[in-house]
Amino acid sequence: MKHLRDERQTSLLRQARESVMFTTNRPPIVFAKGKGAYLWDETGKKYLDFIAGWAVCALGHSHPAISSALKIQSRRLINPSPLFYTEPMIEFARQLTTASCLDKAFFLSTGAEANEGAVKLARKYGAKQLNGAHEIITVWNSFHGRTLAMMAASGKANFEPLFLPKPEGFARVPFNDIEALKAQVSSKTCAIMLEPILGEGGVYPQSPEYLREVREICSAGNFPLIFDEVQTGFGRTGTLFAYESSGVEPDIMTLAKGIGGGFPLSALLAKDKFAVFEAGDQGGTYCGTPLAAAVGLAVLTTIRKERVLDNVVAVGAYLEQQLLRLQEQFPVISEVRGKGLFYGIGLEREIANDIAARCLERRLILNAANPHTIRLMPALTIGHKEVDAMLTILEKVLKTLTEEQRES
Repeated sequence: MKHLRDERQTSLLRQARESVMFTTNRPPIVFAKGKGAYLWDETGKKYLDFIAGWAVCALGHSHPAISSALKIQSRRLINPSPLFYTEPMIEFARQLTTASCLDKAFFLSTGAEANEGAVKLARKYGAKQLNGAHEIITVWNSFHGRTLAMMAASGKANFEPLFLPKPEGFARVPFNDIEALKAQVSSKTCAIMLEPILGEGGVYPQSPEYLREVREICSAGNFPLIFDEVQTGFGRTGTLFAYESSGVEPDIMTLAKGIGGGFPLSALLAKDKFAVFEAGDQGGTYCGTPLAAAVGLAVLTTIRKERVLDNVVAVGAYLEQQLLRLQEQFPVISEVRGKGLFYGIGLEREIANDIAARCLERRLILNAANPHTIRLMPALTIGHKEVDAMLTILEKVLKTLTEEQRES
């Protein structure tokens, strides 16, 4: 039986090399199923997953609430076209605006789409209310998506030479540097767009003091503060939205990843003042389908019903405590950053990719956000048992690397 399963995975990998377009270096693994915090490949090997589909599977893999929502709604109505209202769309918009400081919601499929929508909304406001202001200020080392415009908005240095020419109208400033931000604001500024915690950049939280000053700048300039909560929203940091713990309200907010629990879904939310789209300004074939909205409702209902936020706070505190213990044990760990179930392990040397690869060999899935950072973003439903299992493997890998360095 094992021989047959090995042959099947080998065959699938051969087909992948022949038919799947290359975009990244994927390991030679074909996953077949998932449940909770675990994945199984075609050979039957079990992996502990601490990236959860890139912070997407908020409730873990194949949660029954999502499966049930898909089954029930797919029998009723999948997509009548974005021209029409449906009850799931209306109800999900109502629940998101009730739970947040925003007044209106528009649904899309990806985080990049939602961020593009936020930029369009801000520029529409700039055209109508700010004498044509169009520039969006973002932060170096930030990440807002992979469309051409969002690559231009992002502050990733490796994006700079790619796919030129990129759309213009974005200005980047250093992270958490309020003076640099103030110096960049001009009559061309129509918005400031920030991640409350830089995700792809290495899990760096913006300080509450910085966010408060940014809020004051936007209010004084009468232009919107946009929070990209694609990665931090929907419970990742212990509150439903990360902005809640800072006490700083955005005027426009984007959500994705965990909002659909693994199903393609994102949202653009705005306060009434900035919800200035006119007919034809925004749209998309898959915007606000009842199927996607039903899944979003199921995720939100489960987060509340199963007290998932309480779990994020409790297990997140334990995770931080244990990561700090590892920092004391291994000098190569320079810093532990993050909140809730969203952490970055800063490293003194560029060994993050090596650590992630060695953990994968031991069937633990971690992410190297960059050569100096391991990023943890597991399902929000994990328990102490899964954290301990992850730490056991990570500690063994760190011990091996430490011994190898001593011998070299």
